[in-house]
Amino acid sequence: MQKLTDDQMDYFLKNREFGSDVIEAAPNTAVVLTQDWCPQWTAMKRYLSEIPESEAAVFFIEYNREPRGDEYMHAKETVFGNDLIPYVRYYRNGRLIADSNFVFRDDFLAFFRKPND
Repeated sequence: MQKLTDDQMDYFLKNREFGSDVIEAAPNTAVVLTQDWCPQWTAMKRYLSEIPESEAAVFFIEYNREPRGDEYMHAKETVFGNDLIPYVRYYRNGRLIADSNFVFRDDFLAFFRKPND
């Protein structure tokens, strides 16, 4: 599990999507936008840290801990139209395949096992 960098978040703010270094980091990639105090994030963070990168690369940002957190939160809510946390985006081979909020481990992995649309 990797924390999104300032440069990666700047790319998102400018382009309204994450860069290829994120969404093509592995065949299956997830990006989680959240806040550190969220109990559902605490549960997800625990199991996400145990998922091998061979199954999915996972990037995250706890934007309330960031100097530009309000800007990140506003962009997430307006660009992606989701004001709940944690917010998860799922990519397969660099293409967005789904998004969700909190899910359990098996449901998280199931997003990557669904056939391409």
